[in-house]
Amino acid sequence: MKLLFPRPDGEALQAIVINSAGGITGGDVFALNANAEKNAMLSLTTQAAERAYRAQPGQVASVRNSVTVEPGGTLHWLPQETILYDGCALRRSLCVDLAHDASLLLVEPLVFGRAAMGEALHDANFRDRIEITRAGQPLFLDAMTLHGDVTKHLAAAHIAAGAGALATLIYVAPDAEARLARLRAALPDSAGASLIGPDLLVARILAHDSFDLRQSLVPILRDLSGDTLPRSWMT
Repeated sequence: MKLLFPRPDGEALQAIVINSAGGITGGDVFALNANAEKNAMLSLTTQAAERAYRAQPGQVASVRNSVTVEPGGTLHWLPQETILYDGCALRRSLCVDLAHDASLLLVEPLVFGRAAMGEALHDANFRDRIEITRAGQPLFLDAMTLHGDVTKHLAAAHIAAGAGALATLIYVAPDAEARLARLRAALPDSAGASLIGPDLLVARILAHDSFDLRQSLVPILRDLSGDTLPRSWMT
């Protein structure tokens, strides 16, 4: 792994995470630790979509990300899609510790095989966890486990109705409540948003494929980020 720092377009320090291995497979271990200092603004993204490839039997990949945001700081956690391939085995976690007055914009897009290539996930193993604390106290926790025939599982109407892509969006800021109506107006029918705290806004978006997901996500992220979406998202 390595980081690139493009010329800044605004106040934030932008960092692009690059997986020089070109993907993730069983047995790989990746870890990223970052800190946004007092009153700083940090924007973390990826160069392109991450790919979780087929793993050998008994091997599981691990991705652990941990970020701390100090008082008055702002974090934009904006990775591009993670694409799950058939046979993948991946454990992933993201831990964000916010100071009492820190702000956060977070998105995690996930793609269940490449629809354009006719891919399906009939044997996959994926476990994901997002944990956000504020001043050391739990603020948000979301966990997902997908195992076995994921495509069949997601086809159920009460689960995902055949969706091939999903995104989790979290916004923590004093103006979260004021953003709710505008966000809901921008969402497709296969999405929803809730204010689960006075300054905590959460949305989940389901889409047919990664293209449709981006069609929804890009305008929303531009708006919530103050039109500072990293350039790598636009290529």
